[in-house]
Amino acid sequence: MKKRQIIALGGGGFSMEPDNPLLDNYILYQTKVNKPKICFIPTASGDSKDYINRFYTHFETKPCTPSHLSLFHGHSTPLEDFVMQQDVLYVGGGNTRNLMTLWREWGLDKMIRKAYENGTILAGISAGMICWFEQGLTDSIPGTYSPMECMGILEGSACPHFDGEGERQAIFRELIQTGKMKSGYACDDSVGLHFVNEQLERVISSVEGKFAYEMMLVKWDLLEEKLVPDYLETQKKVNDV
Repeated sequence: MKKRQIIALGGGGFSMEPDNPLLDNYILYQTKVNKPKICFIPTASGDSKDYINRFYTHFETKPCTPSHLSLFHGHSTPLEDFVMQQDVLYVGGGNTRNLMTLWREWGLDKMIRKAYENGTILAGISAGMICWFEQGLTDSIPGTYSPMECMGILEGSACPHFDGEGERQAIFRELIQTGKMKSGYACDDSVGLHFVNEQLERVISSVEGKFAYEMMLVKWDLLEEKLVPDYLETQKKVNDV
């Protein structure tokens, strides 16, 4: 049975830390493939050309085969065949509500889940972090943070940019405490959660002094546990694929 993996980044990676490859190297290394196929899915950004170009600029320097999947500008090959050929599906940040709406309309959510079950690694930042959970805290509606239903591959809720956007902290805690969001995880920028077979196996970071948090509602009390990540600099040679 193939191992199922999700690497969910609260922030960081090529789009936020272009000179710090530790998180992206870690993602590639988990494939255990000499030259993995990694596909960028920039739906949440409206398939931003600048975002796509930054992806290629970063990954074309690495021993991998980068590509991207565009729903806004069309895709020449049969979509499901293309998705199933990838070793990594890397989802970019942006508007999670638009992402989920378009994925469902195109049936891409079902294709991604099928690829995941077949061993393709799912990864992503911000919108690409929370989309894998049952719920995510999103700023898809301008001027407000709100919970939304996501793919539900992983149980519970998620919040990215926990230290990068301070207002998120109080709102995420309040929504869990009042029962409006499920118990879940929050990640500072530069921190990732590595799930294997839907269980959290490891917390990682590309910058020291960053954290993840597990928040649980128990009898209307909010219990918060700080999760100290493994700083990847100490394993740079191992992960420098």
